[in-house]
Amino acid sequence: MSLFSTLFGASSKIEVEPPEHAVIVHFEYDGSHDLKPLLDLQERLQAVIAAAQAGEFEGKEIGADGTNGRLFMFGPDADRLFEVIKPLLATCPFMGGARVQLLYGPPEEGVRERNILLGERLADAG
Repeated sequence: MSLFSTLFGASSKIEVEPPEHAVIVHFEYDGSHDLKPLLDLQERLQAVIAAAQAGEFEGKEIGADGTNGRLFMFGPDADRLFEVIKPLLATCPFMGGARVQLLYGPPEEGVRERNILLGERLADAG
């Protein structure tokens, strides 16, 4: 038995946390203070991210005038997280033209990133 095994036990393992990646969605909202469509999207994002075990939905910001916002999601693989949420974003009228920022590490300066522009803004239903 080695000294390491004696001190820390034979089954001790050093656990390494996976790197935390971020996906931030920058979008234009309709300027209304009716946040129901945004809250509905948030609930659906939380559900698909949890079901896919791809990370977690951390939160949202919306401008005081209701014209722009950001969604924040984190997980071990930004590409996987984006693939999980992309179908929902594509069906949401106010996500057309949104910029999705994939950060391959925590949100800090110097982290490798990729920006994706979503398709054209969809016509409002109704």
